[in-house]
Amino acid sequence: MKYTKKASAKSTVTFTLKLDSAEWAAAIEKAYQKTKGKYSVPGFRKGKVPKKVIEQMYGEGVFFEEAVNIALPEYYGQILDKETDLFVLGAPDVSLKDMNEKGISFELVTPVKPEVNLGAYTGMKIEKEAYNVTAEEETEAVEREKNAICERNSTYEEVEGRAAKEGDTANIDYSGSVDGVKFEGGTATGYDLVLGSHSFIPGFEEGVVGMNVGESKDITVKFPEEYHAKELAGKDAVFAVTVNALKVKVVPALTDDLVKDGSEYQTVAELEEGVKKSLAETKERNAKMQEENKLIDKITEATTVEIPEILVERQIDNMVRDMEYRMMYSGIKMDDYLKYAGTTMEDLRKNYRENAEKQVKSQLVVDAILEKEALKATEEEMDAKFAETAEKQGKSLEDYKKSLSDYQKEYVEREIVISKLFDFLRANNDIS
Repeated sequence: MKYTKKASAKSTVTFTLKLDSAEWAAAIEKAYQKTKGKYSVPGFRKGKVPKKVIEQMYGEGVFFEEAVNIALPEYYGQILDKETDLFVLGAPDVSLKDMNEKGISFELVTPVKPEVNLGAYTGMKIEKEAYNVTAEEETEAVEREKNAICERNSTYEEVEGRAAKEGDTANIDYSGSVDGVKFEGGTATGYDLVLGSHSFIPGFEEGVVGMNVGESKDITVKFPEEYHAKELAGKDAVFAVTVNALKVKVVPALTDDLVKDGSEYQTVAELEEGVKKSLAETKERNAKMQEENKLIDKITEATTVEIPEILVERQIDNMVRDMEYRMMYSGIKMDDYLKYAGTTMEDLRKNYRENAEKQVKSQLVVDAILEKEALKATEEEMDAKFAETAEKQGKSLEDYKKSLSDYQKEYVEREIVISKLFDFLRANNDIS
């Protein structure tokens, strides 16, 4: 195996890999041994067909693709073992350059970490982020936490002797039809519906209000014109509904005992003070994050770097994936969103590009400072972090560490070095 290397544009390195005839023949033989079992030729048992016979029947290039898949990872790995100064960012783009009786050659365009020309990252001045907690915010936060504890401890009691009213939870069976034909997703049994939640088609919940337990009736509604199921949009539907039971939620009053059982606090008074303190800490933390972001933005503006396209595409992939996850939790599919928004995946990715480039550049700047200042996480610091979580889980440090994946360890390591980075930046820049 021989190769040559040359730097290319956009933070890539191009290797020309040459395999002689013997090396290529060995790759073809490996491909034959790996795939021979899938070829059927009359007169031969499956897996016993000679290589020459397969080539005669299926063509001389029958093993080419598999041979490439076998040879390239092996020889590319050997190249990277020698090129230890390169920080490769991903798989290369491969193209066939030449093939003759002397062997075969490929061109491998490999993305590599670019050189970052850092601007000033110490001695800068940025404005301190002011923050304050208003009495109104404190009251809202305290009430929100109190209500959450009461809600978590609420119970349901069955209603007797009256008709359903808004706020009740009605357990119902229903079956919907359009023009006398039942439609998909329109039937359920034992469904708990909170009346007044507006989770059903307009008019449905209002139709259940006033019904008694054991009562059945038809409720006529109209699907909205913009309903997601186009075959139902704008159509009249009839739901046959039976009320099986009515329940009402009983929310307990907040007491010291309820607080003690349902939170980290012991009394109502302690909860109030704890929530106020937590709110102030959150505001302070957010202000610090804004200051740190301003520092990174200022350093990034003064830094020049050729951003590799592969990193931008990966960041866009992450943004699209995050968006898809958020929509999934809301019950929306990406294809439906694109259709409703009147856009395409290509346009969506274009809209993300500018922000993705900024984030990639910022990350490259952060990594460059970490490297220049030799900021690393020590084993003792890692163990201290692990010990905190191990104690919470009731495990020994050693047992907890054994349960961690490499990814989890790298995540904790990254947390430590990033914390060190911002401690360094705060100590070496003027934030006032």
